[in-house]
Amino acid sequence: MGTMAEIEEDKPPIRPLGERIPEEGLTDPDEALDVFIGWVTDLGLSLYPAQEEAVLELFSGASVILKTPTGSGKSMVALAMHFWALARARKSIYTAPIKALVSEKFFSLCRTFGAEEVGMMTGDGSINRGAPIICCTAEVLAQMALQEGEHTPYQAVIMDEFHYYGDRDRGRAWQIPLLTMPQSRFLLMSATLGDTSEIETDLAGRTGERVAVVQSSTRPVPLDFEYRQTPLHETLESLLRSNKAPVYVVHFSQKAATDTAGALMSINFSTREEKAAIKEALKGFRFDSPYGPDIRRFVQHGVGLHHAGLLPKYRLLVERLAQQGLLKVICGTDTLGVGINVPIRTVLFTRLCKFDGESVDILSVRDFKQIAGRAGRKGFDDRGLVVAQAPDWIIENKRMEDAVKSGKRNKKKFVKKKPPKRGYKHWDEETYRQLIAKPPETLESQFHIDHNLLLSLLRKAEETEDDTDGLDELRALIGAAHTTKGKTARLLEKAEEMLNELVEAGIVEQFGDRSAGGDVFVSGNLQADFSMHHTLSLFLFHALSLLDAESETYALDVVTLVEAVLENPRPVLLAQANELKGKMIAAMKAEGIPYEERMEKIEDVSWPKPRAEWIYETFNEYADAHPWASGELIRPKSIVRDMVERYASFADYIHELRLPRVEGVLLRYLTQAYKALLQSVPQDRMSDALLDIQAFVRAMLARVDSSLVTEWERMAAGDATPEDEPPRPVDISENKKAFRARVRAEMHALLRALSREDWDDAASSVRDPTDPIRAPWSGEDFEKALSPFIAEHGPVRFDGRARQAWNTILQQTDRHQWTIRQVLTVDQPEIAGAYDDEVEEVVSAWAIDGVIDLRSDTNPEGPIIEIVQISE
Repeated sequence: MGTMAEIEEDKPPIRPLGERIPEEGLTDPDEALDVFIGWVTDLGLSLYPAQEEAVLELFSGASVILKTPTGSGKSMVALAMHFWALARARKSIYTAPIKALVSEKFFSLCRTFGAEEVGMMTGDGSINRGAPIICCTAEVLAQMALQEGEHTPYQAVIMDEFHYYGDRDRGRAWQIPLLTMPQSRFLLMSATLGDTSEIETDLAGRTGERVAVVQSSTRPVPLDFEYRQTPLHETLESLLRSNKAPVYVVHFSQKAATDTAGALMSINFSTREEKAAIKEALKGFRFDSPYGPDIRRFVQHGVGLHHAGLLPKYRLLVERLAQQGLLKVICGTDTLGVGINVPIRTVLFTRLCKFDGESVDILSVRDFKQIAGRAGRKGFDDRGLVVAQAPDWIIENKRMEDAVKSGKRNKKKFVKKKPPKRGYKHWDEETYRQLIAKPPETLESQFHIDHNLLLSLLRKAEETEDDTDGLDELRALIGAAHTTKGKTARLLEKAEEMLNELVEAGIVEQFGDRSAGGDVFVSGNLQADFSMHHTLSLFLFHALSLLDAESETYALDVVTLVEAVLENPRPVLLAQANELKGKMIAAMKAEGIPYEERMEKIEDVSWPKPRAEWIYETFNEYADAHPWASGELIRPKSIVRDMVERYASFADYIHELRLPRVEGVLLRYLTQAYKALLQSVPQDRMSDALLDIQAFVRAMLARVDSSLVTEWERMAAGDATPEDEPPRPVDISENKKAFRARVRAEMHALLRALSREDWDDAASSVRDPTDPIRAPWSGEDFEKALSPFIAEHGPVRFDGRARQAWNTILQQTDRHQWTIRQVLTVDQPEIAGAYDDEVEEVVSAWAIDGVIDLRSDTNPEGPIIEIVQISE
């Protein structure tokens, strides 16, 4: 098969596939197939046998389960299905497990069919969502399928990386479309599906159409396999000398990946010219987080780092540099095994066992083949290489044995190393050969139900205004699910219990006896986007009702309850515990307490857990009355609360707890907490202080990566609009209380940077002017403007008094325009200004003046305050 690289440059431009569909469409399958094959031929390509078989089956009207190796052209088959639908004026949808892969596919399809024909929907945002071709995450399609069922407007559904059907946490999302969209034709694709006979039979029965299974073990780029018993750095040096780069070094912990990247700094991977090319590619990129300098050091050396503990922008940078061929080695976890287009020649496994969340075990065949399949770049490599390292202790023993044999080491002093007692399960070359030879495990259904699923179906029943009952829909879904009779019975029983619990909590209101035709409705006291995404969301709803809303700590206690139902970000919590232990040890050492006693006293020290005793007691009482909760874990902790009480920035917290290597873990946790505060706390439990906390967290997230919140807010607003209308733009000023809270939070972030004389941080805390006449404020501008103030009054204050609400004055001047003034407090009260009840303004010697202009964008990314002047 030819490749894009083999197409001659002097050929005329290839006419895009989308432009080859005539205005009247292509209703004849044979004619449509000819057009598609003609486009493939014009590209200088020819279809592999498995590709051709799959395309013919699709055009003949069958659903297809495609089981072919990584790199064998499954994307081309997906293109054929999109083309088939578009040519018949029908809609198609592509799903994948992660947003990065969805985004990558979106841009690829835009190039093939034209940007106006393609849209994207993820949990964070949507683009052109009315387009005939949509790219989305599996969860987005599952939600649409739940709401619209057989009326979901996609006649062709492509589910990439379909082995996620068997994922313990996410499998339900991959199953729901199969159960609820009988009008659709499906293309289910993965390199590691295993036996899918039950899925094939069920899908054929539901759609009434034939299901074709197309499989092949032939790889366009064959793989070689090696087992190495040399130290990792020697293995890598050998691979580089043999021209086997780029090498993807696979680890199963973020720390191990980072440690390897750091250790490789002593090996010179790149020439002077290659390093110059990397430096050129990095121009304009900001390494402005605490871990940024380390990432820059790695990539400038030709080493990439890629794992979920990094900020998203660093992962994307590594992917981009790898695609440009600028990185010789990428140290990462198995996150790159999910189909992201990062070119790799060699995959190197540092171990063949991993912790799966419960215990350490040998890799599943599916996991091994999914990662190993990344080796070999079509169009670049004749063969790919997969290397597995022997366990470290075996490598070390072999090295010492060789030294004894050569006379370089005394045999009497040779003490063999033993295998680790924790975090390890033995593997050897035979284990490796079995992983290579065995087929992937059979996919097993992971269907489960929760309160949020029932709440969603109840809302759907209300919106349809017919005789549909949300509980009946859930029963039907359970009955259709791919599961055993015993589990079906248990799920049906659980559904009844869940509805009773929602009624008992007041989330759902019941009118009359349900058995006699009584109705149930979602409470009108809840916000439109109220959700229960977390397992213990129902307990959270209950516990919030027990808090004293008049308490001075009410807002912080709400935050504590929200944090208690979130998963534990263990690296952050362990760092908190270590910080507490360090402070205790220092204090005890100063008191002269002996070492052994000091160690004994800190043995049981954990991370901060505000109101832990009350939370545990309340949860235990709740679990006694609600047996479903007894198997769950409540997790008291204080991360958001701690940051709020310290008024700590993201960078501060990373520095204070020494967490630069896991910035992404903290960012992801803060994002989850922010969404939970917005969606899982009922609006009637909201207070002004809680709005301020929400605004504080949002401002902090926007500083790190504004797209994380801005696009998610757009998506939340868009979900409430009809399918045939574009999503209504988010207007952040509509909720006046929340808007004022956000303005104060952003101004306080600026004030904080100024108090530290971190002028660059101050410049990044404000928005560039929307008025082209005004120039952006640089760090030098802030320093120059404030130098007279500092000379007279000392550093800018950022204490409790400086943050008082009356020091931030917001006045609306037009529909989407405001002026903002922040008073700079000083030690002398008479100079700082006084509040005048009659004129309702603060008079001060010094203030920061700015504007907010939302006329062109009512939900801009990043900060919203523009600075006009700082003056006396």
